[in-house]
Amino acid sequence: MKPALAFRQPHYPRSWQALPNGEVIKKAIEQELALWWPKFFGYHLVKLGALSSELEIADCTINHQVNISVKSDLTNVVGEIDDLPLQEHSVDVCLLSHALEFSLDPHHVIREANRVLIPNGYLVLTGFNPLSLVGLNRLLPYRRSKTPWNEHFFSPMRIKDWLHLMGFEILADQRCLHSSLTGEVSFESLQSKWHNFAKDYLPALGSVYVIIAKKRVLPLTPIKPKWQLRPEFRPVKVNSLRSNKSKVSK
Repeated sequence: MKPALAFRQPHYPRSWQALPNGEVIKKAIEQELALWWPKFFGYHLVKLGALSSELEIADCTINHQVNISVKSDLTNVVGEIDDLPLQEHSVDVCLLSHALEFSLDPHHVIREANRVLIPNGYLVLTGFNPLSLVGLNRLLPYRRSKTPWNEHFFSPMRIKDWLHLMGFEILADQRCLHSSLTGEVSFESLQSKWHNFAKDYLPALGSVYVIIAKKRVLPLTPIKPKWQLRPEFRPVKVNSLRSNKSKVSK
């Protein structure tokens, strides 16, 4: 297993247009998350990264939504996603869309999101699945040097292991887009027989994963020990033999 830490600075895309068929990927993710946004409640929702900022959120009950990235037209707060300018336990929902494969230390990015999330807060993660047609493209020499195949893809199982170690409960692990995402891809082409067959019978091989996790924090209630005082020494009074003899003689 390769280490998660990157040995060079990844090139984070500024928009979905910088990725091959980025608009198709964006719309597919929005469709997968459309059923989840009405289920999230709270006061603050944070989109981490430029790609997360461009995702449209419909029917979400959280009105206050903040976009955090280095530089983007939709940025509300300028900051690094691995060093968030937010207080601990201050956010209800964090959205990390395709950020881990373009991060220098993806494990630290998840730890930062865990730090700012409140107990029982939600973390939404999306990314490229290496065990798919997109992942197979990384084996081709002429595509290894192109974005996004020149970056490090992490399997959903590995990401869920990181989340379990931090105390998250995995609510959903969904896949979409059973396509290599090379060439010109349209939504009409995604309705082919192969795509429908793969969606029904090979769901784990989807090119994009969507993971919904909930932060669980067990309350620690200190139990005070019950101190028991040592019982006081009280000798038992026993009648002497002489007194017993006198009673018998009488």
